[in-house]
Amino acid sequence: MNYINKLVSTLKKHNISKEQFYTILDKNDTFFDNYDLETELIVSNGFPLYFTDNKVGLKTATTHISEQTFCIVDIETSAPNTKQGQLIEIGAVKYKNGTIIETYNSLVNTDKIPPIVEEITGISASMTHSAPNIQTVLEEFKIFLEDDIFVAHAIDFDYKFLNDSFKKYNLGNLCNRRLCTIELSKKLIDTQKYGLKALCELLDIDISGHHRALADASATLEIFQYCISILPHNITTTEELIDFTKKGKKYESI
Repeated sequence: MNYINKLVSTLKKHNISKEQFYTILDKNDTFFDNYDLETELIVSNGFPLYFTDNKVGLKTATTHISEQTFCIVDIETSAPNTKQGQLIEIGAVKYKNGTIIETYNSLVNTDKIPPIVEEITGISASMTHSAPNIQTVLEEFKIFLEDDIFVAHAIDFDYKFLNDSFKKYNLGNLCNRRLCTIELSKKLIDTQKYGLKALCELLDIDISGHHRALADASATLEIFQYCISILPHNITTTEELIDFTKKGKKYESI
């Protein structure tokens, strides 16, 4: 789905006609030859499109931050990538305008967890034996995530690992818009260390369950809430927030 970035850059500026939308698909590699099926595919994979009359728009380009649902995610894994291991726990918190809407948390059935991972997480293989299998957990999480903004601390790892897992089990891709709380924190918090534990200590956030997925997702949410509370007033839409995390210098007094 190499056309997703092209769609984002175009739709952030303005809505386009369905004909223009189909032209972008036509000029790139698609899974389906049929435009409607391809559109259903990317929407089902979390890309936040909307359709009105003959126009196609990006929801996050006009959605106010207070009206956006953010899904804060953390995962624990048995290895650094899906070739060597698998997901062993996932925790996620849905958040909108000061309210936690819903949570998702599950261990994942596995027969093997390396000793170093068990030491760090406290999760043993025996603890997972009554948990759902990985395919079930991935299916449940994808339904839970919908087209919300995927938020994580050091997001590259979580997002890629889950995306690779989806592909491995023939569950599509992750096409959700995404936001990293490390990058956001670097723009708003003046400190030397931006790891989860360091920021939690700085902001007096409880992290007693560190390295368990739901506990870390909940701590990440508190960091996110703090950052939103001190965000510059000219940042109003979700796409402006995403752009803010990626552009410009590290912390500057606002």
